[in-house]
Amino acid sequence: MFKVILLMLFIVGIAVYANAKDQFETDIITTSAGELKITFIGHGTLIFTFNEKVIHVDPYGELANYSILPKADIILITHEHSDHFDLPAIEKLKTEKTQIVFTETCAKKVPGGIVMKNGDVLIVQGIKIEAVPAYNIVHTRGNGEPFHPQGVGNGYILTFGDKRVYVAGDTENIPEMKAIENIDIAFLPMNLPYTMTPEMVVDAAELFKPKILYPYHYGDTDTSKLEELLKNHQEIEVRVRKME
Repeated sequence: MFKVILLMLFIVGIAVYANAKDQFETDIITTSAGELKITFIGHGTLIFTFNEKVIHVDPYGELANYSILPKADIILITHEHSDHFDLPAIEKLKTEKTQIVFTETCAKKVPGGIVMKNGDVLIVQGIKIEAVPAYNIVHTRGNGEPFHPQGVGNGYILTFGDKRVYVAGDTENIPEMKAIENIDIAFLPMNLPYTMTPEMVVDAAELFKPKILYPYHYGDTDTSKLEELLKNHQEIEVRVRKME
């Protein structure tokens, strides 16, 4: 009887795990070094799977049961806000081999990670990671302080084979984007009032012209407006996934 109960629990566990995996949209990108799988968790949260490496970006426990998702080889954190820097979610994903890449502010709460500042470039487990600025210019709190001050948060550019993927973090269409080049895939935030309007996203996209643009972390913003604004930009493919 005990064995039967264990078997039933095992079957139920497999079903729950399968359902957890199936609820998230995925895209497959072909690169010169193998397939890149992108899993769209939601908000600012993504998973990249490449050559058996699992990279979690800003894991957020409100969106997924991280106890049943793949463990992390690398965890990328863009900044210290709790919907991007969720300590319980990080703990569920960590193993002894996991490397966490984050900002100086985040490092004050979690020891042993890899701190990257704007402009830093590192190779982590064979993946080239570039940290780029992410901040507000226009959108501020009631006291005039930017929601994301300059020099604190990171965006990241990751290289997978011949593909460069830009995860912008919480930012506006800042001047530093003019220096970003050869982006194949870009994730640009559109969550008002904290990041960009659709018009700002268009301006950002025109600065570095990604081949594929995913709006992400867009909250209640109407993504169809972005699609309309970019409909004549044939060189930029807009892909909308569930990333509120």
